[in-house]
Amino acid sequence: MGIVIRQSIKATIVNYVGAFLGFVTTVFVMTRFLKPEEIGLTKVIYEVAALVAGFAQLGTSASAMRFFPYFKNPEKNHNGFFFYLMLMPCIGSLIFVTLFWLLKAPVIEFFESKSALLVDYYNWIIPLVIFLVFWAVLETYANVLLRIVVPKFIREIGVRVVLLTVYLLYAFQFLNLNGLVTGVVLAYGMAMVASLVYVSRIASVSLKHDTTYIDRDLLVKIGKYTLFLVAAALSGNIIGQLDLFMVSSELGLNYAGIYTISFYMATVIEIPARSITAIASPLAASALKDGHLNEANLLYKKVALHQFIAGSTLFLLIWINIDTIFSVIPNGEVYRAGKWVVFFLAMSRLVSLTLSFGGSLISFSRYYYWGLYFTFFLTALTIGFNYLLIPHFGINGAAMATLITCLLSYSFQQWIVLKKIKGNPYSAGIFKQIGLILFLWGLNELLPYAGNPYADGVYRTVIIVSVWFFLTYYFKISAEFCALADKYVFHFFGNKNEK
Repeated sequence: MGIVIRQSIKATIVNYVGAFLGFVTTVFVMTRFLKPEEIGLTKVIYEVAALVAGFAQLGTSASAMRFFPYFKNPEKNHNGFFFYLMLMPCIGSLIFVTLFWLLKAPVIEFFESKSALLVDYYNWIIPLVIFLVFWAVLETYANVLLRIVVPKFIREIGVRVVLLTVYLLYAFQFLNLNGLVTGVVLAYGMAMVASLVYVSRIASVSLKHDTTYIDRDLLVKIGKYTLFLVAAALSGNIIGQLDLFMVSSELGLNYAGIYTISFYMATVIEIPARSITAIASPLAASALKDGHLNEANLLYKKVALHQFIAGSTLFLLIWINIDTIFSVIPNGEVYRAGKWVVFFLAMSRLVSLTLSFGGSLISFSRYYYWGLYFTFFLTALTIGFNYLLIPHFGINGAAMATLITCLLSYSFQQWIVLKKIKGNPYSAGIFKQIGLILFLWGLNELLPYAGNPYADGVYRTVIIVSVWFFLTYYFKISAEFCALADKYVFHFFGNKNEK
């Protein structure tokens, strides 16, 4: 677990710098200079492209994680792995971009009633699909090599700096709406190019390959796994974007913009999980390949614990300051309509980041086909609850649907993980953390209002974080956290006292 912690800390630092940029961009710049409808437009364009890109990858990212151990050999350029990594998304892009173009009429019909502006920019989605497909694949290549920091820098900081620049150029009228959309699309193109440059420096990007290296058995394994992933993607990739699509279709881009701002606030709790999962996934794939179930399940407990600690703590900090946040952001009275969207989405993210690594274990094991049942089940729940709740509760209904779906679907997934590979994410640390979060929430309720929203947010956060730190250490919720605290905090102050 040591390499996971070290790499995760480096990447998490990058993630938090990126989160700060994203926070400033989303909460202050976009809400100040873009209308909710324009925020909704850029978000829906991205999400539609991400949906198509998820299909077009043909499961390459997951396949790469699972089968890279079969190719791994730095002296032989990993036996032509990069060629196969590029081949599948090329085929997938050709197929699904063509389908996306042919399905233009029904897609337009879905959005044009409430989100007519999106129809005007339909064709801009196609180049964005290509950029997202190959950016993701190149990032995966770096991840399987256990080099996640620079790809994280590109994703979390590089893209956000470019997007911030684009929004400011639009704000000061150097760009019109067409220029805004173009700039957003090109930002992801630049990320793809930067990722290609990086992976070319850390490994071979030669397309030379030895066709005899892949024997029939390995080819059959890869083929079956890829077909499974494509089938799963047909339903699974819809899940992450369906709430926003239905808000856009049923309520309009204006509400999609409000939902987007709330969605961003909620997803902040996932920031540490992105680093932990990225570095832990290749280790899990290698352990399962070698049949080391105990090692994989121990990794599951560690990942679940640390993702829950980080996510639940961030959730608490967001929620105790939620009214302050809406009181200080530009046009906060407009975006305050998404307050409970933040709550329900953050709860769903907390469930997901605690249990989602179990899905990775299933996908890397010989029981990967169970993941297909999970995605079909999840898709049916997502569609059903969104159709049921959005007409009655609006954007809050979409967020409620997401939470209910997560609770039911991840319970089903965990049953599969427990039954098939005896994986159990729960440990004493998780229950200690739940108790600590409830205690800190109660403590926050006792704190008086400081009289100024900025001062109140700062003093409240400092007190809660300080108490959280010392109680997490005192109750030894995480052995890794205690070790890091001893090394970097208490050791530092110990040296200071000795002087």
